[in-house]
Formats: sequence, C-alpha cells, structure tokens
Amino acid sequence: MTSVHIVTDSSCDLPDDLVAALNIKIVPLKIRFGDTEFVDRVELPTDQFWEKCQTSDELPSTAAPAPGAFVEEFQRAAREGATGVVVITLSGELSATIEAAQQAAELVKDEIEVRVIDSRTVTLGLGSIVIGAASKAQSGASIEEVSAAATDPVDRTKVYAALDTLENLRKNGRIGAAGSLLGSMLSIKPIIEVREGVVEPAGKQRTRSKALSYLIGMVEANADQIEQIFVCHAACEDVQSFVDQVQALVNVEVLVGQIGPVVGAHAGIGTIGVAFQTTS
Repeated sequence: MTSVHIVTDSSCDLPDDLVAALNIKIVPLKIRFGDTEFVDRVELPTDQFWEKCQTSDELPSTAAPAPGAFVEEFQRAAREGATGVVVITLSGELSATIEAAQQAAELVKDEIEVRVIDSRTVTLGLGSIVIGAASKAQSGASIEEVSAAATDPVDRTKVYAALDTLENLRKNGRIGAAGSLLGSMLSIKPIIEVREGVVEPAGKQRTRSKALSYLIGMVEANADQIEQIFVCHAACEDVQSFVDQVQALVNVEVLVGQIGPVVGAHAGIGTIGVAFQTTS
C-alpha cells in the first residue's frame, strides 16, 4: 500500500481532532503584533489570539513560513516511509506560503516526491479540500490520485463571509478589489468572497442580521449541490443560531470551526463565514 502524507498550512483552520484523525501535518505561518512574533497554533492558540486582539492597540499581521519549515515536514515524511507528499496551501494570490513550499519541494526532490497544490482559497475552504485529500490518502491512494482529489474541488469550493469591519483587510493590504467597500458608513456590514484566489467584494448590508441573511441566501441558492459545508467564525457569540439556520437548508452535517490567527488577522473579530463544496 502506498503512503502519501498530506501537508497544509495553518490558515486551514481545521480543528485539532480532525487534523489528528486524518494525519494532516500543518506548517504554521507567523503572527506579529508590532515587534513581537508568534508561531501560529504553536505559540498562539486561536482563543489566545482573539483575546490579544481585544486588548492590543496594534492590529496583527502575518508572515509566510520559511522554506525550511516545509523541508522539515517533507524529510519527516520520508523518514516515516511515505512514498510521497501532497502539499495544499492557501491561495498564492494571498500569501507567499506556496512559494516556500515549492522551494522546499525542489530542495528535497532527491529524497521524496512532493506535489504542491494551490487551493485558490483560504480558511475552511482550504480545510475542506485538505480533508478530501487526506481521506483519499488514508485509503492507500497513489500520489497521482491524492493530487487529483486535492485539485478537483478547487473550482467547486466557495467561501463567503460577513465582516464587522474592513479595517484589518485595509491595513494588511489584502483587500484587492474589496477596497470598493471602503468609505461606507460605519453601520455598513461588508460581505466578501474568495473568487479565483482573491478576496473580492460580494455586497454590503446595513445591519449584521441582513449580512448573515445574505450568507444564508448563498447557501440556499446552492443547497441542492452542497456536499460539504463549514461555518467559520471569529469569536462570535451568535454563531449557533446561524449554524442552525444553515443546517436547516442542507442535507449534510454542518461542521463548525473558528477562524484562526492567519485569516483572523485580516478578517477581524466578529466575522462569520460559510465555506462549502458543490457537486459541480
């Protein structure tokens, strides 16, 4: 039986129990508050990150991992007898993480075969793609089959989110065309989507309830085709009622995950989103 290992980065926002169950290896990005740097998920768990956001005067920023962090994971896989590694990263349009993975793959090419795949998405959109690839790998599939399992859903994976603020996106330079949402009244709640690997504006609503209703509408419009769905949130107390509304629309279990530091640094506290894969 072949043994293909799955590696991703910490922007996947997958819960620890799922990561362990599917033997997914995570290379962490780095989070900065001013001059202080933390290793995501290692030195700065998600709950502590959101607490720090509420007490810090500085907005957090992020930095891609060094190639050496990926090299370490690839070499570990080789030592453990893996026949290959499939790496799935957050969108290359949003981070240099994929470049670090590609450089690392080149450095270990004589030790183990590594395939690097751009998910063209982030947070639990990335997480959902990783889950599919990891499940395929656990079945004993070849590196070609696992790579196909990671590549196939890229164009079928959608991420929409309602933000409480655009300040984090603006300051961290990840706003792209969503900059058209700036300059609105403070009461406006922006909605963004990840489209072709980039954060784009999807609309704006006057209240949070209307913004969440917009997300519900996006789920409803795709409900018949949804085969996997996550609700992701940034320390939101109102998330359960939203989850209940989503669950009522779909025929699969709604999984819930917290938005971690990498995405949270840009999205800001209070964000609620949906990430789902459709059959076509």
